[in-house]
Amino acid sequence: MFQNLRYCTRCIIPETRESIQFDEMGQCQACASSEQKMHIDWVKRRETLDKIVTEAKAKAGDNYDCILPISGGKDSTWQMHIIVKELGMKPLCVTHNHNWYSKTGWYNLQNGLEKLNIDHIMFTPNRSLVNRCARRSVETIGDACWHCHMGVSAFTLKMAVAYKIPLIIWGESTAEHGRATYDKPDKFDRDYFLRVSAKLTPEQFACEYITIQDLYPYQTPSVEECEGLQGIHLGDYIYWDAERQTEFIKQEYGWKGLEIEGAYKDYKSAECSMAGIHDFLCYLKRGYARSTIQASDDIRAGLMTREEGFEIAKKYEQILPGSIDYFLKTTGLTFNELIDKLAPLVSQKVYAHGGKFKSEWRNIPEAGKPFVQRLIDGEE
Repeated sequence: MFQNLRYCTRCIIPETRESIQFDEMGQCQACASSEQKMHIDWVKRRETLDKIVTEAKAKAGDNYDCILPISGGKDSTWQMHIIVKELGMKPLCVTHNHNWYSKTGWYNLQNGLEKLNIDHIMFTPNRSLVNRCARRSVETIGDACWHCHMGVSAFTLKMAVAYKIPLIIWGESTAEHGRATYDKPDKFDRDYFLRVSAKLTPEQFACEYITIQDLYPYQTPSVEECEGLQGIHLGDYIYWDAERQTEFIKQEYGWKGLEIEGAYKDYKSAECSMAGIHDFLCYLKRGYARSTIQASDDIRAGLMTREEGFEIAKKYEQILPGSIDYFLKTTGLTFNELIDKLAPLVSQKVYAHGGKFKSEWRNIPEAGKPFVQRLIDGEE
């Protein structure tokens, strides 16, 4: 799509993806991991998981066996199934509510909890803070989601500390999208989300319109408080197949997919009404977005050719998302101001190309205004 960008020789991930590495054949880490995945002894890895679970249950006593961070998305619903039905654990589910839930996403979250009978705690930041954080996030890290990135980490750790539950179980392996490999996984620790996505501490993120008191929910527990906590990714221990898992939870639990801006599959970020903004900003900044990632997965699985992948990415990623109206209104930005604030964070190779997009809108019913606001305003 961008003539001056280097792409993986097997899939269509470009060199602008953060932390990407190419091997001597020009393949990205995600492609290398997909091959590696086929040669892993998953029976042995499951045995390792079973030992972790047995130890956690023994330590828990009358307490919860583990903390399970969930959003109601495809991965966390699958995690709930595995942890409750296959591993026989009693988890405490926790959710940092980004306050951008879609109607379908809210249904999926509550449906999973009800059908699997799991206890649940949710934290919801106020609307004004979410809007201000989205604005600040654009100019500091180049997406709208600092409060999501930092929130899912800080709130999860706070609950683990408060309830004295040392084991935290996350979903897919970081090897799935190239941040690590199955041989050398990127293990979860206190600063994992700060390293990978949030980038800035609350102290660094605060500004003239967001006080450090506003950001108290995003303060991570101290090193001493987090001592003894263990975080694992299920995908490092059981074979992860997002397509088959999504089919299963749809059939078994009535999980629902959703048309999503910038994507051609119905399951990634179905819980978020602002997913299209996140992906559109990624396209402007790095020259790729959600459809590139999805097509690359399909190429690795042998479901499409590389050429077909490029065509799909071009079709979905170059369209201005309909949710842009809501985003600009709630952040107080004009479109030109949005582009100007993002400019310093744009890859120079993408900037030189112009980051072109079509001015046509792709209007999707649940994108933009969150479900709870639609409900309050009598639109539901």
